[in-house]
Amino acid sequence: MYRTHTCGELRLSDSGKTVTLAGWVQRTRDLGGMTFVDLRDRFGITQLTFNADSDATLRETARSLGREFVVQVTGKVVERQSKNANMPTGEVEIIATELKVLNSAKTPPFTIEEETDGGEELRAKYRYLDLRRANVRRNFELRHRMAIEARNYLSAQHFLEVETPVLIKSTPEGARDFVVPSRMNQGEFYALPQSPQTFKQLLMVAGFDRYFQLVKCFRDEDLRADRQPEFTQIDCEMAFVEQDDILNTFEGLAKHLFKAILGLEFNEPFLRMPFDEAMKSYGCDKPDLRFGMQFHELNDLAQGRGFKVFDDADLVVGINAEGCANWSRKQTDALIDFVKRPQIGATGIVFVKWTEEGLKSTVDKFYSPEQLASWAARFNMKQGDLICIMAGKADKARKQLNELRLHLGDLLGLRDAKVFKPLWVLDFPLLEQDEETGRWHAMHHPFTAPKPEDAQKLMRGEDLGSVRANAYDLVINGTEIGGGSIRIHDRAMQEAMFRVLGFTDEEARYKFGFLLDAFEFGAPPHGGAAFGFDRWVALFGHRTDIREFIAFPKNNAGRDVMIDAPSRIDGIQLKELGIAVKS
Repeated sequence: MYRTHTCGELRLSDSGKTVTLAGWVQRTRDLGGMTFVDLRDRFGITQLTFNADSDATLRETARSLGREFVVQVTGKVVERQSKNANMPTGEVEIIATELKVLNSAKTPPFTIEEETDGGEELRAKYRYLDLRRANVRRNFELRHRMAIEARNYLSAQHFLEVETPVLIKSTPEGARDFVVPSRMNQGEFYALPQSPQTFKQLLMVAGFDRYFQLVKCFRDEDLRADRQPEFTQIDCEMAFVEQDDILNTFEGLAKHLFKAILGLEFNEPFLRMPFDEAMKSYGCDKPDLRFGMQFHELNDLAQGRGFKVFDDADLVVGINAEGCANWSRKQTDALIDFVKRPQIGATGIVFVKWTEEGLKSTVDKFYSPEQLASWAARFNMKQGDLICIMAGKADKARKQLNELRLHLGDLLGLRDAKVFKPLWVLDFPLLEQDEETGRWHAMHHPFTAPKPEDAQKLMRGEDLGSVRANAYDLVINGTEIGGGSIRIHDRAMQEAMFRVLGFTDEEARYKFGFLLDAFEFGAPPHGGAAFGFDRWVALFGHRTDIREFIAFPKNNAGRDVMIDAPSRIDGIQLKELGIAVKS
């Protein structure tokens, strides 16, 4: 038996017990007459004491211990003279009588502490050491609890967890697939699933009624803090449902997780907002509702006055930064520099401030005090406020103003990570058109059904830009946690969708013939959703980088620097696969 107790469980009530612990040496302190060792395992830290009464060999062994040595110790639990209120075990220590070094260790390249001296790349290279840090470990305790609670909730709602294939057919329509060569079928390739979409629909055709899976998905796309080439979804599908059935079910899942994990209760229904309203009021389809600063449009009040920037714009739109009228020129110039960054691409900002001296604007020479007052009224402006106005092409101006709004939210401390504002965004466009090619693309995916009242437009291929999707996203604090849709379950409509997307009948048959065939054998109405589990855990952990909640993540270049992957394979493997690599 390596241990009778963990390093996190002993308390004052255990005094007098003889116990055996095992773990890693966190630190040692040699005070001459006494040596103290902090022993750590997953469950906590316990102080070991080697005093003047200890065997000389035992004390010498204790003095020789280095950081991260793996040891086993036996001793008696006693009350500490100098208690540590910051440790759960801080009222006791172990007077050691036996000590065995199970494995020595090289000095780690960074300190195994909550506040470490290791940089990001170094910690990624030695991720197995980084995972020993208590704050990193707590991320995975959170992830574990959320997985258990999600499964408990869905099981209670009569969902069945079903595993779907990992080696599937490549059907790249959104992100790029990761492809896997087949040795037994040379020249042919599997793909890793971007999602189990078609399989979960087939499970509905099979009569499973309610399916879920905590599933790995793979997308060969550019990475950000909230994206990884492999990620985990809570993937779900339901038969014989309409949109409200799905929203109510998964709103229930969200509320269950909030209560079970964070102790937060949401007694009111989540807000529901149409896509068009989200874009008009916040400039994005995942608005952060922890603070206001809704958009207000000024075309009717600002154009035709000789200010060319406004007169030539498709849209003049702004936000009210309440209480910021006293910002200095340096501060407002910093805002202009922010929106001029290449990733935002704006040309500038027009400011209007209301000070004790009245309304002042950077475009005063074009507008009278009365005209500025009409702007102030539209923004519900009061003394002390600052209006920030941008102009240009409508979609671009809204996106740029959204970036400014979020930046101001950060500067003003309005985006508290411990405050949560969930909402459903509904009624997305079903299709979006490429400006260069004129080709239509699915806003979500090609299996999303149109709103029933727009279905005939899709079937006829008419007025496609106005067709709304029977789709929905769950957004929390400006993060898209997940979403889904009512699916097409009729072969004729699915074929119409493929035609609109530019598929020939032969291409549709080659890629999705199995699904089209299934629809002819009694496919029920069905729909579902998928939630980014990594994102959801990061949100509950009050972080933005999902890599902190993935045990062995990839870096921003899609590489695992710990195992040095991806990597080349040798010539023998390539020959077996029938593949040649061009250098």
